[in-house]
Amino acid sequence: MGTHVIKMPDIGEGIAQVELVEWLVAVGDSVSEDQALADVMTDKATVQIPSPVSGTVIALAAEPGTVMAVGSELIRLQVEGRGNASEPAPAEAVNAEPAQQAAEPVAEPTPAPVAKPSPAPAQRPLASPAVRQRAMDAGIELASVAGSGPAGRIEHADLDTALSGARPKTPPSDAIEQVAVIGLRRKIAERMQQATRNAAHFSYVEEIDVTALEATRAQLNARHGDTRGHLTLLPLLARALVIALRDFPQLNARYDDQAQIIERYRAVHLGIATQGDQGLLVPVLRHAEAGSLWDNARAIATLADNARQGRAAREALSGSTITLTSLGALGGIVSTPVLNLPEVAIIGVNRIVERPVVVAGQIVVRRMMNLSSSFDHRVVDGMDAARFIQAVRQLLEQPALLLAD
Repeated sequence: MGTHVIKMPDIGEGIAQVELVEWLVAVGDSVSEDQALADVMTDKATVQIPSPVSGTVIALAAEPGTVMAVGSELIRLQVEGRGNASEPAPAEAVNAEPAQQAAEPVAEPTPAPVAKPSPAPAQRPLASPAVRQRAMDAGIELASVAGSGPAGRIEHADLDTALSGARPKTPPSDAIEQVAVIGLRRKIAERMQQATRNAAHFSYVEEIDVTALEATRAQLNARHGDTRGHLTLLPLLARALVIALRDFPQLNARYDDQAQIIERYRAVHLGIATQGDQGLLVPVLRHAEAGSLWDNARAIATLADNARQGRAAREALSGSTITLTSLGALGGIVSTPVLNLPEVAIIGVNRIVERPVVVAGQIVVRRMMNLSSSFDHRVVDGMDAARFIQAVRQLLEQPALLLAD
């Protein structure tokens, strides 16, 4: 028998280090060739590391949350034959490369203290003779009743609660749950901190009358929904952005603040901010300018579903030039979206509400929606941002312009 050392492989794209998110095997497990050993996270996505050989796990090199350099030891297996390592397994886990960005291994969370019920089951419950007689007559075990009196003494009111079937009062607890910030949650935190620290955010909010847009969407779905698929609001918003960006190319851009270069794009690679079970991801609708409403609708649905299910490929989560973010019915009235660096604009969609507005001197009920958008004031002037949003507003309030273009 021999020892086979598996090192952190080169994932490509110039990535020098990754974060160990989760072990998929444990010491003593038998693994087969190509079996997934661990989940690691790059700047773009979570990747599974497969085993190149079959064997038995004898050592894990680090704890989840450790930032590891490419080429560092990941895991040791006992294999048939000589293996690839003659030295014995290390007594301690291998630490991540001591680079400035590397984090120390995350310790296991301290178990939260558990509040003890009063009175304790092993002790005779505190109660007056009258309460004991009442409980005996009703067939209630006093040990199962939470006492609200001094030292946990069971009072008549506590017995009333138990007899009525109401939920007893829960004793106050000082328990604290410690949750390690690792994996996608850590990556989101780092990106949000970087964005708010580096970019000069400013937000611009405009209300939009989407009554005609929603009526048009309903008509299109009634006519083409069975054959082309259902249209949500997002592909219509994407279409409006694509058209408006033709006159405002400085918004469809990325800013390299190290090189002091602004890159303006002819193609619109639209990021769709999507909330999944693990956190926020931004899959990219590539060449949104080239797709039809229904093409983009299908692509957006697929991208969002893959992101929510954790199936998004790395290439689907990078390269956006402008981002659209929406919380749907939970979108609130106003928000201040954080830029998806190095982009210079993010368009936030708030919920649609019916409310009275004045139209041609008359009070009428209209369907209204706010766009809450943020821009990088280092490279985007306030006037340009306002004019861009006004162009989007005109397109959404006159949906025939979206379909005629």
